[in-house]
Amino acid sequence: MFSLSTQNDSNRGLSIHYLILITVIVAAGLSQGLLLPVLSIFLEQMGVSSSVNGLNAAALYVGSFAMTLVAERTLGALGFKKLVSAGLVLVLVSVILFPLVPSVKVWFVLRLLVGIGDSAVHYAAQLWVLMVTPAEYRGRNLSLYGMSYGLGFSFGPLGIQLLKYGNAVPFIVLALLMLLVLVLVWAKLPDFRPERTEGEAQPPRRFRRSYALAWYALLPALLYGYMEAGINSNFPVYGLRTGMGESQIAFLLPFIGIGGLILQLPLGMLSDRFGRKNVLIACGLIGGAAFMAVPLAGTATAWLVLLLCLAGGMVGSFFSLGLAYAADILPKALLPAANVVASFHFNIGSIAGPNIGGILMQYGWNGGVFVVMGLAFALFGAVGTAFRTSGGRSQEPL
Repeated sequence: MFSLSTQNDSNRGLSIHYLILITVIVAAGLSQGLLLPVLSIFLEQMGVSSSVNGLNAAALYVGSFAMTLVAERTLGALGFKKLVSAGLVLVLVSVILFPLVPSVKVWFVLRLLVGIGDSAVHYAAQLWVLMVTPAEYRGRNLSLYGMSYGLGFSFGPLGIQLLKYGNAVPFIVLALLMLLVLVLVWAKLPDFRPERTEGEAQPPRRFRRSYALAWYALLPALLYGYMEAGINSNFPVYGLRTGMGESQIAFLLPFIGIGGLILQLPLGMLSDRFGRKNVLIACGLIGGAAFMAVPLAGTATAWLVLLLCLAGGMVGSFFSLGLAYAADILPKALLPAANVVASFHFNIGSIAGPNIGGILMQYGWNGGVFVVMGLAFALFGAVGTAFRTSGGRSQEPL
Protein backbone atom coordinates (compact mmCIF):
# COMPACT_ATOMS: atom_id res chain seq x y z
CA MET A 1 0.00 0.00 0.00
CA PHE A 2 0.98 3.63 -0.23
CA SER A 3 0.75 6.65 2.03
CA LEU A 4 0.99 10.25 0.87
CA SER A 5 3.25 12.76 2.64
CA THR A 6 1.38 15.97 1.91
CA GLN A 7 -0.61 18.58 3.75
CA ASN A 8 -4.37 18.14 4.04
CA ASP A 9 -6.12 19.74 1.11
CA SER A 10 -9.29 21.73 1.48
CA ASN A 11 -12.58 20.11 0.48
CA ARG A 12 -12.73 22.41 -2.53
CA GLY A 13 -9.25 21.37 -3.60
CA LEU A 14 -10.15 17.72 -3.28
CA SER A 15 -13.27 18.23 -5.38
CA ILE A 16 -11.32 19.96 -8.16
CA HIS A 17 -8.63 17.28 -8.18
CA TYR A 18 -11.27 14.54 -8.22
CA LEU A 19 -13.14 16.13 -11.12
CA ILE A 20 -9.90 16.41 -13.10
CA LEU A 21 -9.14 12.74 -12.48
CA ILE A 22 -12.68 11.86 -13.58
CA THR A 23 -12.03 13.81 -16.79
CA VAL A 24 -8.80 11.87 -17.27
CA ILE A 25 -10.52 8.51 -16.93
CA VAL A 26 -13.37 9.48 -19.26
CA ALA A 27 -10.75 10.40 -21.88
CA ALA A 28 -8.94 7.08 -21.32
CA GLY A 29 -12.21 5.22 -21.80
CA LEU A 30 -12.96 7.16 -24.95
CA SER A 31 -9.55 6.35 -26.40
CA GLN A 32 -10.02 2.60 -25.96
CA GLY A 33 -13.67 2.63 -26.99
CA LEU A 34 -12.89 4.55 -30.19
CA LEU A 35 -9.62 2.97 -31.28
CA LEU A 36 -10.75 -0.67 -31.04
CA PRO A 37 -13.66 -0.49 -33.52
CA VAL A 38 -12.22 2.19 -35.85
CA LEU A 39 -8.94 0.32 -36.36
CA SER A 40 -10.82 -2.97 -36.79
CA ILE A 41 -12.87 -1.39 -39.59
CA PHE A 42 -9.72 -0.06 -41.29
CA LEU A 43 -7.98 -3.44 -41.11
CA GLU A 44 -11.06 -5.19 -42.50
CA GLN A 45 -11.18 -2.71 -45.39
CA MET A 46 -7.46 -3.27 -46.00
CA GLY A 47 -8.17 -6.97 -46.56
CA VAL A 48 -6.47 -8.16 -43.37
CA SER A 49 -7.75 -11.53 -42.13
CA SER A 50 -10.04 -11.47 -39.10
CA SER A 51 -7.54 -13.51 -37.06
CA VAL A 52 -4.75 -10.99 -37.71
CA ASN A 53 -7.26 -8.22 -37.01
CA GLY A 54 -8.00 -9.77 -33.62
CA LEU A 55 -4.31 -10.27 -32.86
CA ASN A 56 -3.64 -6.62 -33.70
CA ALA A 57 -6.44 -5.51 -31.36
CA ALA A 58 -5.10 -7.69 -28.56
CA ALA A 59 -1.81 -5.76 -28.65
CA LEU A 60 -3.47 -3.01 -26.59
CA TYR A 61 -4.06 -5.46 -23.75
CA VAL A 62 -0.61 -6.99 -24.06
CA GLY A 63 0.76 -3.50 -23.41
CA SER A 64 -1.64 -3.07 -20.50
CA PHE A 65 -0.57 -6.41 -19.06
CA ALA A 66 3.11 -5.48 -19.35
CA MET A 67 2.54 -2.15 -17.61
CA THR A 68 0.76 -3.89 -14.73
CA LEU A 69 3.97 -5.76 -13.94
CA VAL A 70 5.99 -2.56 -13.37
CA ALA A 71 3.30 -0.02 -12.45
CA GLU A 72 4.02 0.00 -8.71
CA ARG A 73 7.75 0.64 -9.11
CA THR A 74 7.19 3.20 -11.88
CA LEU A 75 4.75 5.12 -9.71
CA GLY A 76 7.27 5.14 -6.87
CA ALA A 77 9.90 6.61 -9.18
CA LEU A 78 7.76 9.21 -10.99
CA GLY A 79 4.89 10.06 -8.66
CA PHE A 80 1.20 10.29 -9.51
CA LYS A 81 1.14 13.41 -11.69
CA LYS A 82 4.13 12.45 -13.83
CA LEU A 83 2.90 8.88 -14.36
CA VAL A 84 -0.56 10.08 -15.43
CA SER A 85 1.07 12.65 -17.73
CA ALA A 86 3.46 10.10 -19.22
CA GLY A 87 0.56 7.76 -19.93
CA LEU A 88 -1.40 10.53 -21.64
CA VAL A 89 1.62 11.48 -23.75
CA LEU A 90 2.05 7.87 -24.93
CA VAL A 91 -1.61 7.70 -25.97
CA LEU A 92 -1.48 11.15 -27.61
CA VAL A 93 1.62 10.39 -29.71
CA SER A 94 0.21 7.00 -30.77
CA VAL A 95 -3.15 8.50 -31.78
CA ILE A 96 -1.37 11.06 -33.98
CA LEU A 97 0.73 8.36 -35.69
CA PHE A 98 -2.10 5.92 -36.48
CA PRO A 99 -3.44 7.75 -39.59
CA LEU A 100 0.05 8.87 -40.65
CA VAL A 101 1.50 5.34 -40.82
CA PRO A 102 -1.18 2.89 -42.08
CA SER A 103 0.81 -0.30 -41.50
CA VAL A 104 -0.38 -3.43 -39.69
CA LYS A 105 3.01 -3.92 -38.01
CA VAL A 106 3.31 -0.28 -36.97
CA TRP A 107 -0.25 -0.29 -35.64
CA PHE A 108 0.58 -3.34 -33.53
CA VAL A 109 3.42 -1.40 -31.88
CA LEU A 110 1.28 1.71 -31.49
CA ARG A 111 -1.47 -0.32 -29.82
CA LEU A 112 1.11 -1.71 -27.42
CA LEU A 113 2.03 1.87 -26.52
CA VAL A 114 -1.63 2.84 -26.09
CA GLY A 115 -2.10 -0.12 -23.77
CA ILE A 116 0.93 0.88 -21.71
CA GLY A 117 -0.25 4.48 -21.56
CA ASP A 118 -3.84 3.69 -20.64
CA SER A 119 -2.72 1.21 -17.98
CA ALA A 120 -0.40 3.80 -16.45
CA VAL A 121 -3.23 6.34 -16.37
CA HIS A 122 -5.65 3.85 -14.81
CA TYR A 123 -3.26 2.64 -12.15
CA ALA A 124 -2.14 6.09 -11.03
CA ALA A 125 -5.53 7.82 -11.30
CA GLN A 126 -7.47 5.11 -9.47
CA LEU A 127 -4.99 4.97 -6.60
CA TRP A 128 -4.85 8.78 -6.53
CA VAL A 129 -8.65 8.97 -6.18
CA LEU A 130 -8.44 6.48 -3.32
CA MET A 131 -5.81 8.60 -1.56
CA VAL A 132 -7.36 12.07 -1.91
CA THR A 133 -10.98 11.09 -1.23
CA PRO A 134 -12.20 11.46 2.38
CA ALA A 135 -13.16 8.11 3.92
CA GLU A 136 -16.84 9.00 4.16
CA TYR A 137 -17.04 9.57 0.38
CA ARG A 138 -14.63 6.89 -0.80
CA GLY A 139 -17.18 4.28 -1.86
CA ARG A 140 -19.30 6.79 -3.76
CA ASN A 141 -16.34 8.43 -5.49
CA LEU A 142 -14.76 5.14 -6.55
CA SER A 143 -18.10 3.97 -7.96
CA LEU A 144 -18.45 7.19 -9.95
CA TYR A 145 -14.85 6.76 -11.13
CA GLY A 146 -15.65 3.30 -12.49
CA MET A 147 -18.85 4.49 -14.14
CA SER A 148 -16.94 7.37 -15.76
CA TYR A 149 -14.60 4.96 -17.51
CA GLY A 150 -17.59 2.90 -18.62
CA LEU A 151 -19.25 6.03 -19.96
CA GLY A 152 -16.18 6.99 -21.98
CA PHE A 153 -15.69 3.44 -23.27
CA SER A 154 -19.36 3.13 -24.24
CA PHE A 155 -19.49 6.35 -26.23
CA GLY A 156 -16.06 5.97 -27.85
CA PRO A 157 -17.49 3.90 -30.76
CA LEU A 158 -19.65 6.86 -31.77
CA GLY A 159 -16.43 8.25 -33.22
CA ILE A 160 -16.99 5.85 -36.12
CA GLN A 161 -19.50 8.36 -37.44
CA LEU A 162 -16.67 10.89 -37.85
CA LEU A 163 -15.18 8.71 -40.59
CA LYS A 164 -17.56 10.25 -43.13
CA TYR A 165 -15.58 13.49 -42.76
CA GLY A 166 -12.26 11.71 -43.41
CA ASN A 167 -10.35 8.71 -42.10
CA ALA A 168 -8.08 10.91 -39.99
CA VAL A 169 -10.87 12.92 -38.32
CA PRO A 170 -11.58 10.52 -35.39
CA PHE A 171 -7.87 10.49 -34.55
CA ILE A 172 -7.59 14.29 -34.77
CA VAL A 173 -10.56 14.79 -32.45
CA LEU A 174 -9.22 12.21 -29.98
CA ALA A 175 -5.72 13.73 -30.08
CA LEU A 176 -7.08 17.21 -29.33
CA LEU A 177 -9.07 15.82 -26.40
CA MET A 178 -6.03 14.01 -24.98
CA LEU A 179 -3.94 17.18 -25.38
CA LEU A 180 -6.49 19.26 -23.46
CA VAL A 181 -6.62 16.69 -20.67
CA LEU A 182 -2.82 16.57 -20.52
CA VAL A 183 -2.62 20.37 -20.19
CA LEU A 184 -5.28 20.27 -17.47
CA VAL A 185 -3.40 17.60 -15.51
CA TRP A 186 -0.05 19.35 -15.80
CA ALA A 187 -1.42 22.79 -14.90
CA LYS A 188 -3.86 21.95 -12.11
CA LEU A 189 -2.93 18.75 -10.31
CA PRO A 190 -0.37 18.72 -7.47
CA ASP A 191 2.76 16.61 -7.75
CA PHE A 192 2.02 13.90 -5.17
CA ARG A 193 4.67 11.26 -4.65
CA PRO A 194 3.95 7.98 -2.87
CA GLU A 195 6.03 6.66 0.00
CA ARG A 196 6.43 2.96 0.50
CA THR A 197 5.24 1.44 3.72
CA GLU A 198 6.31 -1.76 5.37
CA GLY A 199 4.50 -5.01 4.79
CA GLU A 200 4.06 -4.82 1.03
CA ALA A 201 5.53 -8.21 0.18
CA GLN A 202 3.03 -10.84 -0.96
CA PRO A 203 4.42 -14.38 -1.08
CA PRO A 204 3.28 -16.58 -3.99
CA ARG A 205 1.35 -18.75 -1.56
CA ARG A 206 -1.12 -15.89 -1.04
CA PHE A 207 -2.04 -16.05 -4.70
CA ARG A 208 -2.41 -19.83 -4.52
CA ARG A 209 -4.59 -19.55 -1.44
CA SER A 210 -6.73 -16.87 -3.08
CA TYR A 211 -7.33 -19.21 -6.00
CA ALA A 212 -8.10 -22.12 -3.71
CA LEU A 213 -10.70 -20.19 -1.71
CA ALA A 214 -12.19 -17.84 -4.30
CA TRP A 215 -11.54 -19.18 -7.79
CA TYR A 216 -15.18 -18.70 -8.78
CA ALA A 217 -15.20 -15.08 -7.60
CA LEU A 218 -12.05 -14.35 -9.62
CA LEU A 219 -13.36 -15.77 -12.92
CA PRO A 220 -15.73 -12.83 -13.66
CA ALA A 221 -12.73 -10.53 -14.30
CA LEU A 222 -11.51 -12.96 -17.00
CA LEU A 223 -14.95 -13.13 -18.62
CA TYR A 224 -15.45 -9.37 -18.43
CA GLY A 225 -12.13 -8.70 -20.17
CA TYR A 226 -12.97 -11.31 -22.82
CA MET A 227 -16.36 -9.69 -23.46
CA GLU A 228 -15.22 -6.05 -23.45
CA ALA A 229 -12.29 -6.45 -25.82
CA GLY A 230 -13.94 -9.13 -27.94
CA ILE A 231 -17.11 -7.14 -28.62
CA ASN A 232 -15.40 -3.85 -29.40
CA SER A 233 -12.83 -5.48 -31.68
CA ASN A 234 -14.93 -8.16 -33.39
CA PHE A 235 -18.38 -6.58 -33.64
CA PRO A 236 -17.38 -4.04 -36.35
CA VAL A 237 -16.01 -6.90 -38.49
CA TYR A 238 -19.05 -9.07 -37.68
CA GLY A 239 -21.35 -6.20 -38.61
CA LEU A 240 -19.65 -5.49 -41.93
CA ARG A 241 -19.72 -9.18 -42.87
CA THR A 242 -23.42 -9.53 -42.05
CA GLY A 243 -24.44 -6.50 -44.10
CA MET A 244 -24.49 -3.65 -41.58
CA GLY A 245 -23.29 -0.18 -42.44
CA GLU A 246 -20.72 1.78 -40.48
CA SER A 247 -23.39 4.10 -39.04
CA GLN A 248 -25.45 1.15 -37.77
CA ILE A 249 -22.37 -0.41 -36.18
CA ALA A 250 -21.49 2.89 -34.50
CA PHE A 251 -25.06 3.20 -33.21
CA LEU A 252 -25.25 -0.36 -31.84
CA LEU A 253 -21.85 -0.75 -30.17
CA PRO A 254 -22.48 1.62 -27.22
CA PHE A 255 -25.53 -0.36 -26.05
CA ILE A 256 -23.32 -3.00 -24.44
CA GLY A 257 -21.85 -0.34 -22.16
CA ILE A 258 -25.14 1.51 -21.74
CA GLY A 259 -26.78 -1.63 -20.43
CA GLY A 260 -23.95 -2.07 -17.93
CA LEU A 261 -24.23 1.53 -16.77
CA ILE A 262 -28.00 1.26 -16.27
CA LEU A 263 -27.91 -1.96 -14.27
CA GLN A 264 -24.63 -1.56 -12.37
CA LEU A 265 -26.11 0.01 -9.24
CA PRO A 266 -29.33 -2.10 -9.17
CA LEU A 267 -27.37 -5.34 -9.51
CA GLY A 268 -25.02 -4.26 -6.73
CA MET A 269 -28.00 -3.60 -4.45
CA LEU A 270 -29.54 -6.95 -5.37
CA SER A 271 -26.27 -8.71 -4.57
CA ASP A 272 -26.29 -7.10 -1.11
CA ARG A 273 -29.75 -8.51 -0.50
CA PHE A 274 -29.73 -11.90 -2.22
CA GLY A 275 -26.04 -12.83 -2.19
CA ARG A 276 -23.26 -12.12 -4.67
CA LYS A 277 -23.07 -15.67 -6.00
CA ASN A 278 -26.79 -15.89 -6.75
CA VAL A 279 -26.70 -12.64 -8.73
CA LEU A 280 -23.57 -13.70 -10.64
CA ILE A 281 -25.18 -17.04 -11.56
CA ALA A 282 -28.39 -15.37 -12.77
CA CYS A 283 -26.48 -12.70 -14.73
CA GLY A 284 -24.24 -15.31 -16.34
CA LEU A 285 -27.17 -17.42 -17.51
CA ILE A 286 -29.30 -14.51 -18.75
CA GLY A 287 -26.38 -12.62 -20.29
CA GLY A 288 -25.09 -15.79 -21.95
CA ALA A 289 -28.49 -16.51 -23.50
CA ALA A 290 -28.73 -12.92 -24.77
CA PHE A 291 -25.31 -13.12 -26.43
CA MET A 292 -26.14 -16.44 -28.10
CA ALA A 293 -29.35 -14.92 -29.50
CA VAL A 294 -27.55 -12.02 -31.24
CA PRO A 295 -26.87 -13.93 -34.52
CA LEU A 296 -30.58 -14.80 -34.69
CA ALA A 297 -31.43 -11.08 -34.83
CA GLY A 298 -29.55 -10.66 -38.12
CA THR A 299 -29.30 -6.95 -38.92
CA ALA A 300 -32.59 -5.94 -37.23
CA THR A 301 -31.59 -2.84 -35.27
CA ALA A 302 -34.39 -2.98 -32.69
CA TRP A 303 -33.70 -6.60 -31.73
CA LEU A 304 -29.95 -6.01 -31.65
CA VAL A 305 -30.39 -2.99 -29.37
CA LEU A 306 -32.52 -5.07 -26.99
CA LEU A 307 -30.16 -8.05 -26.93
CA LEU A 308 -26.94 -6.05 -26.65
CA CYS A 309 -28.38 -3.86 -23.90
CA LEU A 310 -29.65 -6.91 -21.98
CA ALA A 311 -26.39 -8.82 -22.39
CA GLY A 312 -24.27 -5.81 -21.47
CA GLY A 313 -26.48 -5.04 -18.51
CA MET A 314 -26.19 -8.57 -17.16
CA VAL A 315 -22.42 -8.94 -17.49
CA GLY A 316 -21.29 -5.30 -17.34
CA SER A 317 -20.88 -5.50 -13.57
CA PHE A 318 -18.99 -8.81 -13.56
CA PHE A 319 -15.63 -7.29 -12.64
CA SER A 320 -16.92 -5.32 -9.65
CA LEU A 321 -19.35 -8.02 -8.49
CA GLY A 322 -16.60 -10.63 -8.68
CA LEU A 323 -14.26 -8.56 -6.54
CA ALA A 324 -17.07 -7.86 -4.07
CA TYR A 325 -17.76 -11.59 -3.85
CA ALA A 326 -14.07 -12.27 -3.29
CA ALA A 327 -14.17 -9.76 -0.41
CA ASP A 328 -17.09 -11.70 1.06
CA ILE A 329 -15.14 -14.94 0.94
CA LEU A 330 -11.49 -14.10 1.62
CA PRO A 331 -9.74 -12.91 4.77
CA LYS A 332 -8.71 -9.26 4.50
CA ALA A 333 -5.04 -10.25 4.32
CA LEU A 334 -5.68 -12.00 0.98
CA LEU A 335 -7.62 -9.19 -0.69
CA PRO A 336 -4.54 -7.42 -2.17
CA ALA A 337 -3.46 -10.69 -3.79
CA ALA A 338 -7.00 -11.26 -5.10
CA ASN A 339 -7.02 -7.80 -6.70
CA VAL A 340 -3.75 -8.54 -8.48
CA VAL A 341 -5.14 -11.88 -9.72
CA ALA A 342 -8.29 -10.16 -10.97
CA SER A 343 -6.20 -7.63 -12.92
CA PHE A 344 -4.19 -10.42 -14.53
CA HIS A 345 -7.40 -12.27 -15.38
CA PHE A 346 -8.86 -9.15 -16.99
CA ASN A 347 -5.81 -8.66 -19.19
CA ILE A 348 -5.67 -12.34 -20.18
CA GLY A 349 -9.36 -12.26 -21.13
CA SER A 350 -8.84 -9.01 -23.04
CA ILE A 351 -6.04 -10.59 -25.06
CA ALA A 352 -8.01 -13.79 -25.73
CA GLY A 353 -11.31 -12.15 -26.73
CA PRO A 354 -10.29 -10.46 -30.00
CA ASN A 355 -8.14 -13.43 -31.05
CA ILE A 356 -10.73 -16.14 -30.46
CA GLY A 357 -13.43 -14.11 -32.21
CA GLY A 358 -11.11 -13.31 -35.10
CA ILE A 359 -10.19 -16.97 -35.62
CA LEU A 360 -13.86 -18.03 -35.54
CA MET A 361 -14.75 -15.48 -38.23
CA GLN A 362 -11.74 -16.37 -40.34
CA TYR A 363 -13.04 -19.93 -40.59
CA GLY A 364 -16.47 -18.69 -41.66
CA TRP A 365 -18.42 -18.84 -38.40
CA ASN A 366 -19.29 -15.17 -37.94
CA GLY A 367 -21.99 -15.86 -35.37
CA GLY A 368 -19.47 -17.88 -33.35
CA VAL A 369 -18.21 -14.61 -31.85
CA PHE A 370 -21.44 -14.37 -29.85
CA VAL A 371 -22.22 -18.08 -29.48
CA VAL A 372 -18.88 -18.94 -27.88
CA MET A 373 -19.03 -15.84 -25.66
CA GLY A 374 -22.56 -16.69 -24.59
CA LEU A 375 -21.60 -20.29 -23.83
CA ALA A 376 -18.73 -19.09 -21.65
CA PHE A 377 -21.03 -16.93 -19.51
CA ALA A 378 -23.74 -19.62 -19.37
CA LEU A 379 -21.15 -22.23 -18.33
CA PHE A 380 -19.93 -19.87 -15.61
CA GLY A 381 -23.49 -19.57 -14.30
CA ALA A 382 -24.01 -23.33 -14.33
CA VAL A 383 -20.70 -24.06 -12.59
CA GLY A 384 -21.64 -21.62 -9.83
CA THR A 385 -24.15 -24.06 -8.39
CA ALA A 386 -21.27 -26.39 -7.52
CA PHE A 387 -19.07 -23.78 -5.82
CA ARG A 388 -18.70 -24.62 -2.13
CA THR A 389 -16.27 -24.05 0.70
CA SER A 390 -13.87 -26.81 1.64
CA GLY A 391 -16.24 -27.64 4.45
CA GLY A 392 -19.14 -28.09 2.04
CA ARG A 393 -20.94 -24.85 2.93
CA SER A 394 -21.98 -22.60 0.05
CA GLN A 395 -19.84 -19.52 -0.29
CA GLU A 396 -22.47 -16.84 0.41
CA PRO A 397 -21.77 -13.44 1.89
CA LEU A 398 -22.20 -13.06 5.60
